[in-house]
Amino acid sequence: MSSVEGVIAQILGLSGSSKDLFSLHEILKGEEESLRAHSAALLPSLDQLDPLKHSLGFLYLLEAGTYGPVSKEEASTVVLIIARFISSCDGGQIRLASEKFASVCKRLKDHVLLLGEPLRGVAPLLTAVRKVQPSTERLTSLHPDFLQLCLLAKCYKTGFSILNDDITEIDHPKDLFLYCYYGGMICIGQKKFQKALELLHNLVTAPMNSISAIAVEAYKKYILVSLIHHGQFSNSLPKYASTAAQRNLKNLCTPYVELGNCYNEGKIAELEASIQANTLVFEADKNMGLVKQVISSLYKRNIQRLTQRYLTLSLQDIANTVQLGSAKEAEMHVLQMIQDGQIHAIINQKDGMVRFLEDPEQYKTCEMIEHIDSAIQRMIGLSKKLVAMDESLSSDPLYLGKAGRERQRYDFGDDFDSVPQKFCM
Repeated sequence: MSSVEGVIAQILGLSGSSKDLFSLHEILKGEEESLRAHSAALLPSLDQLDPLKHSLGFLYLLEAGTYGPVSKEEASTVVLIIARFISSCDGGQIRLASEKFASVCKRLKDHVLLLGEPLRGVAPLLTAVRKVQPSTERLTSLHPDFLQLCLLAKCYKTGFSILNDDITEIDHPKDLFLYCYYGGMICIGQKKFQKALELLHNLVTAPMNSISAIAVEAYKKYILVSLIHHGQFSNSLPKYASTAAQRNLKNLCTPYVELGNCYNEGKIAELEASIQANTLVFEADKNMGLVKQVISSLYKRNIQRLTQRYLTLSLQDIANTVQLGSAKEAEMHVLQMIQDGQIHAIINQKDGMVRFLEDPEQYKTCEMIEHIDSAIQRMIGLSKKLVAMDESLSSDPLYLGKAGRERQRYDFGDDFDSVPQKFCM
């Protein structure tokens, strides 16, 4: 017990300045084993510390005090203590021991899942992400945990709030994979299909030496969302995707590739036959909801094609052409597409005729100009960051040494044009 009291005395005396905090950090790192040996006494001792003034010391005691398995009854108390600390702690101090802070936050996630109450962890982990980030451009190890809780708690809007950040700094590839996968699922839940495609695309085209299960599951959803949002699916991945992805993903997702090929043909009967043949696969993958949206999407795409050929058409003719069951079903599809801005049309209720119109958007309103300007400024900002990253990489001794060694393997003479290297995160 005397060692715990001594550590607390050090925390109280060395939390006033940056220099003292660095000294305290070294002391605490040396006391980790001793603190875990006295873990039972640590949580009650936290009452002697202010979580804001003594954040670094509080963090070390909290991490050691919650180390090891806990019962369901104890988990509720631990969740409350950790949540209060996250809310009160000083970001500058906890970033001195960011891995320790992440470990405590992951225990919070584990405990709320043990309790079956993922919602209790959503707000604290969002606060934790923002406090541990040096900037919104840094992907932390807490991002995937936060997004996972948002998914389980069905807090899609809250999860989506961090997905608009432009991530340019990544510590661990696994964090990126999970961030893109959970983020993609949250965007699907919000029907933000364009953002979902962006995240899933980043995952399946990320550098990888071998195919992981998460890449396979992401590619399945990538195919389905491509069909729903773009009305088409390409059989080939971009050239900058890894060799492992190029060779293996399609073979591991055969039912989904077949579904995409049937969709591209535009024939409802063939699409439904493909779905029927692979229903068990889609249900096992928990993708049946998306598959049903794919069917609805094909009806809409076929209706969109009619707008390119006809100025007016009856609802019954639309139903017959796109293989809907009745004029009423055709009307419901057309109304939904008008509401979503997918087509521009007027339905005459008297004679059941649909008149297709041109896009009324002239792209010259103040709102549209502001939107375009905002997008341009964002691209300019990203371009500057990429240039800075390229310059930094080009002068990195480790990179230059490795690039020189690799070049010798592929240097076949001057008869070949140089191939620019493309790096993606």
